[in-house]
Formats: sequence, structure tokens, C-alpha cells
Amino acid sequence: MFSHVTLGADDLDKAVRFYDAVLGEIGMHQRVVEPDGGPEARCWVRSEAPYPRFYVSEPFNKAPASSGNGTILAFVAPSREAVDRAHAAGLAHGGTDEGAPGLRPHYAPDYYGAYLRDPSGNKIHFVHRNELTASFGIAP
Repeated sequence: MFSHVTLGADDLDKAVRFYDAVLGEIGMHQRVVEPDGGPEARCWVRSEAPYPRFYVSEPFNKAPASSGNGTILAFVAPSREAVDRAHAAGLAHGGTDEGAPGLRPHYAPDYYGAYLRDPSGNKIHFVHRNELTASFGIAP
């Protein structure tokens, strides 16, 4: 398990609108970020746990943000419907489709997911599997 993941964004306001929309659909919300001398950042967590955390920030080195080729950040969703809503919210808030919601039985019989690119080009994935939601203690 990890403590947190951070993605860079050139337009933090646009990224916040995107992630508020998509992460709200899977039960995550923003938490307060105390200034620490680094770049401005925003953070999202689940209501039931303070970790892991997901951050979006301006790059520390002030260079343009860039997405990693082959990098995918996957979020566990509490239901198939939440995957659908998160994908739709992402498209409505500046994201681009990288794989419509649906079953992906080549991963597992109940693997249901969708892929998007955020406004900065980062590839994100929403997945629902009974085994994942149970292991993370996420209620449908």
C-alpha cells in the first residue's frame, strides 16, 4: 500500500474541477492541505480513511506538467454505476475517453472499468470488483 500519489497539472483550477467531479462519484472528497512551502496542491481522500491520499499540484520545479507514457492511476469504485458516473463526469469536465465503461473479463470475470485522460493528459482508471471493494472496506 502507498501513502499518496501526486499528479502534476499546469492548470490547477481546471484539474480541481475535473477531480472534484470524478472522485466525488466514487466517494472521495477534498481535504484541507496545509501550505508547506511547496507548490499549491489539492488533496482527495475517502471519508472512511485518511490514507491513501491523492494529490494534484503544480510541478515543484515550475516546468510544464507532463503525463507518463504507460502510467495509469487506478481508483477503486464502490459500484459499476459509480464507474459509469465517474467516467461521464470526467468527459463533462475536460477529460477524454480512453476506454468506455464495461466488463473486462480478460482481467477477471467481474472486472468492470473505464479509462480517461484528465485535462493534463494523465491516464486514470476506475475499477469495480467485488474483491477490491471488500479488501478496501468500501461499501457499495
